[in-house]
Amino acid sequence: MKKLGRVYTVVIYLFLYIPMIVLIVASFNTGKDLTTFDGFTLQRYAELFRDRTLLPLLGNSVLIAVLSSVIATVLGTAAALGIHSMRGRIRSVVMSVTTVPLMNPEIVTGVSLALLFVFVGVVLKVNSILGFVTLLIAHITFNLPYVILSVMPKLTQMDPHLREAALDLGCTPVQAFFKVVIHEILPGIFSGAIMAFTMSLDDFVISYFVYGPNFVTLPVEIYNYVKKPLQPKIYALFTLLFLMILSVMVLMNLMQMRDEKRRKLQRPE
Repeated sequence: MKKLGRVYTVVIYLFLYIPMIVLIVASFNTGKDLTTFDGFTLQRYAELFRDRTLLPLLGNSVLIAVLSSVIATVLGTAAALGIHSMRGRIRSVVMSVTTVPLMNPEIVTGVSLALLFVFVGVVLKVNSILGFVTLLIAHITFNLPYVILSVMPKLTQMDPHLREAALDLGCTPVQAFFKVVIHEILPGIFSGAIMAFTMSLDDFVISYFVYGPNFVTLPVEIYNYVKKPLQPKIYALFTLLFLMILSVMVLMNLMQMRDEKRRKLQRPE
């Protein structure tokens, strides 16, 4: 059974990563046919970095991802602290409401936000309300649950008496919060921020409904590219995005392993 389980795991990982391997190989292929490798080249990457359209759009995506993840992390951490202080049925109801956006189809979320923004634009008599601000608000909105659900377990694991001990030792409430509470839940905050950044960077469905012509993100523009034969430099772009997200996820896993190791060392024998 163990051997069968290992074979099954290998097959699943091959199924997940073979498409990315084909894409990476294609980004270094001198030919345009994906079925044959004619030779190694970096020309696709040179063409990408000379492109005056895709790179600014990548900058837009990174800008939105950074801003939305930072704001969502601050708001989500505050929300997690508030939810943690609740008790009984109210806390259960609030946590259930928090998880609803994660289960809600992205297309429903995107259409709902688009209708909301259009309604606000009509009320404010703004003709072209969709743009940078609406994109940022939308990304913050769908990132919040990821931050809250990343911070909540750390609050649950934290010794509730640590803050009281800090106050007894002379810390002010603000000092106790930043030196004790924030320190204890910091791995959860970082995990939530990294998850929010990752989800925001490659979001297409929600962004497609709330973007404006003056501010377009890379995933939305890529959708227009795939309607016609892909240029080889797009393979290089996909490869760089995959490596960027992979690096972020590896960093998050390393931080979680480090936090788990630290907690094991702190446990009394």
